[in-house]
Amino acid sequence: MRLYKQLKKYSKKHITAMHMPGHKRHNFIKNSLPYEIDITEIEGFDNLHSAKTILKECSLKATKLYKTVQSFYLINGSTCGILSAIKYCCDIGDKIIIAKNCHKSVFNAVELLNLKHIYINSKFDKETSLFCDISPNDIQKCLENNKDAKCVLITSPTYEGVISNIKEIAKIVHKFNIPLIVDEAHGAHLFLENKSAINFGADIVINSLHKTLPSLTQTALIHICSKKIDLIKMQKILATFQSSSPSYILMSSIDECVTFLRKNGIKYYAKLQNNLNLFKTKVQKLKHLYILGYNCSTPFYDFDKTKIVIFTTNTNISGETLMQKLRENKIELEMCYTNYALAMSTIFDTKRDLSRLANVLLKIDKTLTHSQTDNFVKNLDSINKLTIHDANIYQGEDINFNDSINKICKEFVYVYPPGIPILVPGQIITKEIYEYILALNKTNLNLVSDCNKLPQFIKICKKLDK
Repeated sequence: MRLYKQLKKYSKKHITAMHMPGHKRHNFIKNSLPYEIDITEIEGFDNLHSAKTILKECSLKATKLYKTVQSFYLINGSTCGILSAIKYCCDIGDKIIIAKNCHKSVFNAVELLNLKHIYINSKFDKETSLFCDISPNDIQKCLENNKDAKCVLITSPTYEGVISNIKEIAKIVHKFNIPLIVDEAHGAHLFLENKSAINFGADIVINSLHKTLPSLTQTALIHICSKKIDLIKMQKILATFQSSSPSYILMSSIDECVTFLRKNGIKYYAKLQNNLNLFKTKVQKLKHLYILGYNCSTPFYDFDKTKIVIFTTNTNISGETLMQKLRENKIELEMCYTNYALAMSTIFDTKRDLSRLANVLLKIDKTLTHSQTDNFVKNLDSINKLTIHDANIYQGEDINFNDSINKICKEFVYVYPPGIPILVPGQIITKEIYEYILALNKTNLNLVSDCNKLPQFIKICKKLDK
């Protein structure tokens, strides 16, 4: 079947979308984006990489909305923003400090620039199986031991909504005279309640508009929040990582989103908060499922409650089973993991949508029983024998995964979503990681490896290719 026909067919189904994109398939501008407006850099429509007229005005609107030094359009998603931010801060062979739960795009930049990446000591909450917020003290210790690092990059909020203390982290990073980059892909809406990293001293912040706001998939913004960042240099780097033929449909989507938020953002966000409070009241009746920040407390510095993280811990179902049960009730979630499922709410979720989610969860909850579960999810130690770049110089060898313990991995391995690597090239495959991957493979989660041969085979570094 053709993709377009499949999309049109799905669009007619009455399914509650608790996942991205943030517009939730509502045509909020009451028009369409058809072929007749798909153009190139013709007279009157400016050039993204050298904006002087209409696109410059559009960028200025975003800058004013987010109150930054300058906000740039991204039409290759947050990925190109992360690549650009790292390239701005680092030259080939430099050292970068990153959170362990960074997105794969961070590791792609590490590979491209042959960077030495140092992990921050990312604390892990065993009860939830989630990475905690990044501790400012751990940032301090890491920087004291790596004074030659060129920048620090963390993710806040995480996919599941965990927010770090950016204000304190930024103070510490700036004492070492280097920039703080915050991957805020999942928090483009946080400025509406003054919780964005933009408000607390980060130098460069990347937002995926499409994840939580009404903009088409693949649209994002990179915010320059410090006057220490050279705008001309950043613009040049952005032109390297973005298409030289940017889609005017995508750019118009960003402009419509920004225009809508300037007029209606606060009002719609307040309505969402009210609807989430009503949702919270309903889910207090749950006896087996628990929802982070709703019928249980959070162990983190701060938390984004638009992320509805539903835990199945100590019940007779897994996160993936819960997601399937909700799907059977015509509610599609964003993702699931071993012991939880994630629903993403946005300003286009109605009171009815959230009430329906609560009612279905209550119905499912009544069918559940208590069951002591052995949660195998862990914060695994990472031993990097080679940089990612250097690992790629080595010849590769496909070996039986059962024989891979203590070998050097030559491919990325991760569950998608969220796309946080379990293994990166150059990393030692420890017994603990080996057993973890075997356990993941027994689930229905989407375990991905670059060579697509797991769990039978994995590619390791053999010897230098002379």
